Amino acid sequence: MAEAILLVGGQGTRLRPLTVTTPKPMLPVAGVPFVLHQLARLRDAGVEHVILATSYRPEVFASYLDDGARFGVDLEYVTEDEPLGTAGAIRNVAHLLRGGADDAVVVMNGDVLSGHDVLAQLRLHAQREAAVTLYLTRVEDPRAFGCVPTDAQGRVTAFLEKLPEPVSDQINAGCYVFRRRVIEAIPAGRVVSVERETFPGLLAAGATVVGHVDDAYWLDLGTPQALATGSRDLVLGRVHSSALPGPTGERLLLPGAAVDGALVGGGSVVGGGARVAAGATVEGSLLMDGVVVAAGAVVRDSVLGRGSAVGERSVLAGATLGDGARVGADCELPPGSRVWVDAVLGDRSVRMSSDQS
Repeated sequence: MAEAILLVGGQGTRLRPLTVTTPKPMLPVAGVPFVLHQLARLRDAGVEHVILATSYRPEVFASYLDDGARFGVDLEYVTEDEPLGTAGAIRNVAHLLRGGADDAVVVMNGDVLSGHDVLAQLRLHAQREAAVTLYLTRVEDPRAFGCVPTDAQGRVTAFLEKLPEPVSDQINAGCYVFRRRVIEAIPAGRVVSVERETFPGLLAAGATVVGHVDDAYWLDLGTPQALATGSRDLVLGRVHSSALPGPTGERLLLPGAAVDGALVGGGSVVGGGARVAAGATVEGSLLMDGVVVAAGAVVRDSVLGRGSAVGERSVLAGATLGDGARVGADCELPPGSRVWVDAVLGDRSVRMSSDQS
């Protein structure tokens, strides 16, 4: 059965301040570190051996995941000393692969939440005897992405950069199946991009590169708002994960969470040891461990880092609090606000005018 490489080396700069101390794949999403949802998807597809290609804070992965046994996979780790690009990171771990030259290796980006069928992608890869099989998804507006057109037989014909008038609505969705020998042909020890060098080179050489088009749920978790959305959709059951630590529903309360006469719903998560006081409202939000939401506060579509707090009657909509941040009473944060790690906003220190609300 196939083995896998999980690319988890990014610094997650778009997710700051949440990633100041935590790599983005280790941020909690629907009650567990996001990487567990990906490991569960791989495990459920029959993948037993997974190599984590790490870079930023690799010790956080190893201390939590260890050898992977309690999550049903055999984990190994390789850490980049210098960024090598997507293909370079894949090549950098090739020495730990265990299969034969033509055996399948699943490669998955570490920041994509997807409901796509990995096993179906593996089957297509084998049927077509492809060098690489790419998971492609369709988007309404592909102008923000590079597009990947395919012919009538499903072969990829090009890898196109962002275009004002895209020729296809299909985009690279961040999961590939390689033959091992293709990985080992990637130049070692230098920066290499799969999109700009590896895949176009395979097409130029006449290799069979196939697109597996799957219209299942897909979301890039690159921003705090996307993180909140992905967590919410997992809790509500809009996308399935066998790593979800509880039943789907309007809310997920982790062990030690306390909700006293508060309205908590819309797929919200209340982390371990977190408290939501009477009269508060939490809707579609991700509250990490130890968060405190005081009486009468309103938190919507927001991400609250570990040990952060929201004061009485304050209103947050689409906001992000870093670990340990404090928002005083009677504050109203504009959408998109980010409060840094351990920062303190005093009572009434932030307000929105009525025409912004």
